[in-house]
Amino acid sequence: MQMPPPPPSSSPDGGYLGIPAMSSRLKALEEKILRQFAPVETETPPTTNRITSRPMNAQPRLLPTSLNASSSSRASSAPPIRKGGFQLPLSPLQPSTNNTSENTQAKYQEVLKNSGLLHINGEQKRVELKELLNVSLLGFGSCGQVFKMEHVPSKTELAVKIMHRTASDEENKRIIMDLDVIIKSYNFPYIVRCVGYFINATDVWICMELMALCFDKLLKLIQQPMPECVLGKLTFATVTALNYLKETHGIIHRDVKPSNILIDAYGRIKLCDFGISGVLIESMAKSRNAGCAAYMSPERIEPSDPARPDYDIRADIWSLGITLIELATNAYPYSNCRSDFDVMSRIVTEDSPQLPAHLLFSDDFRSFVNMCLIKNYKQRPKYVELMLQPFFVQSREQPVDLAGWYKDVTTAAINKSRR
Repeated sequence: MQMPPPPPSSSPDGGYLGIPAMSSRLKALEEKILRQFAPVETETPPTTNRITSRPMNAQPRLLPTSLNASSSSRASSAPPIRKGGFQLPLSPLQPSTNNTSENTQAKYQEVLKNSGLLHINGEQKRVELKELLNVSLLGFGSCGQVFKMEHVPSKTELAVKIMHRTASDEENKRIIMDLDVIIKSYNFPYIVRCVGYFINATDVWICMELMALCFDKLLKLIQQPMPECVLGKLTFATVTALNYLKETHGIIHRDVKPSNILIDAYGRIKLCDFGISGVLIESMAKSRNAGCAAYMSPERIEPSDPARPDYDIRADIWSLGITLIELATNAYPYSNCRSDFDVMSRIVTEDSPQLPAHLLFSDDFRSFVNMCLIKNYKQRPKYVELMLQPFFVQSREQPVDLAGWYKDVTTAAINKSRR
């Protein structure tokens, strides 16, 4: 039976976690985190979750179904309900002290000028928040939640990511990064398209094209391994997008995983969620506290010099390799882990996972995955070398009816669930 991957959490204090599983410090940290994120046993579900920053005792005010420009909303953790009855709690008021740096505030002022300008039906127009109707909760992204909304006047459906503004310079930098990357990449075919955004006193709303599903949800829906030809197209789209980010913007994604790779009904595959992307300095990233532990590379978990945790784009290549094994086998390679600490320990101490020998995969695909999962990142290939591999070249040129495959597997899964 498949065991799901550990939840996408990271160290609350952002510090280096270490690996010796038996050390008292590690155990103390684990107990602290488990206590922090343990569910609160109350009769009423809490109004917040670990991704948001609202205090547990904050009492949200509810918005009407149609939002107005003077009311800014924040995603709740409640499950989506039918169109016309969906409500969002307002963001809480923040302390008057603002810890955001002058540089970050200046960037906010720069992007503020285009707040409310949306590309709708091929033209740019000024849009008010009251024109957006909430339909359902789609999922969670880095430091925000994503909703399906409708621009009522044009009947255009959008995916809207709502990120909360705080006095934290780090959180505001994440928001700026997400906006900056997705706006600059508007015309790139393998990155989800941003059609505009709203910025107000408490929230930032990023409006994007509506995709059908992420590959994490698609895998859970169809409950079966994905064909090699489909994974070839996913590999081509993802590596091409990552290489574009690196070469054009000097950025490493740092959170490559199935939930951040999307597909639409036309079979187009795109990369999303850039809130924790890092700027490369001399081709190296300097931060160690971002990303999902389940897909994190060994050099990020246990750097050779904890005081200088340098790593590069090859960390994302490791994450891609783990993603490919999971989608190709319908099983996360580091199963039966009780916590992020367990999975990180296994990533560092165990041999790299491989595609199971008894399953039918081409030698080129096996070789590609093995190259992605070379433990010593200095020996792991970079994008240029990966893009010359036979599996990548074949995947780029081979015609695959992704739209037909997507329709067939999702229809079969839905019909099966109705029986």
